[in-house]
Amino acid sequence: YGMLLVIDVGNTNTVMGIYDGRSLVRDWRIRTEKNTTEDEFNFLVSGLFARDRIEASQVTETIISSVVPPMVNILDAFCRKYLNHAPVWVDAKTAAGMPILYSNPREVGADRIVNAVGAYAKHPTSLIIIDFGTATTFDAVSEDGAYLGGAICPGIMISAEALFMKASKLPRVEIFAPPECVIGKDTAGSIQSGIIFGYAGLVDGMVRRMAREKIGRAHV
Repeated sequence: YGMLLVIDVGNTNTVMGIYDGRSLVRDWRIRTEKNTTEDEFNFLVSGLFARDRIEASQVTETIISSVVPPMVNILDAFCRKYLNHAPVWVDAKTAAGMPILYSNPREVGADRIVNAVGAYAKHPTSLIIIDFGTATTFDAVSEDGAYLGGAICPGIMISAEALFMKASKLPRVEIFAPPECVIGKDTAGSIQSGIIFGYAGLVDGMVRRMAREKIGRAHV
């Protein structure tokens, strides 16, 4: 009996956690570094483990969800060399408990699969799951726990950066807090309103459309 290491590799950040049974005992968030090696990754992980008094020998299983192809070989080599076991990779085959009703199940990203499986484990009902990352993903799960599909759109930060790059005269503004009004009184306020309330409108609209199209009343 040992601990489970879980790794979720996103385009921007990598999140790791240690489970003891069903209890999450530690978790860490680091930058995703595509040009690292298994030895460098081990150096980083060893430091995190040491700080929290976790021995690598305690980790007897690893599950990895990744949307970054270059990380596959790196993390596979890390697990085999330093943890002495091969990792389990999340995909449509390993998520056997949830039917993937995509035209081609292999196309569904591991990030979307773990979101759907995790959300349904907590809320076993019809679901619309929204994940704000580099991209914003919308995923629908039926009441009986089948993955129905969803939508992908550019993340809010990508959308903001694209605006500033294409329109170089526009000022860069803080977008982590909504403005007081939707109708902006200056350029900065107008940009804040457009990005934040516009994106909120996108999310609300997508949720309404998905609910009408596939699953009716859903937990969001």
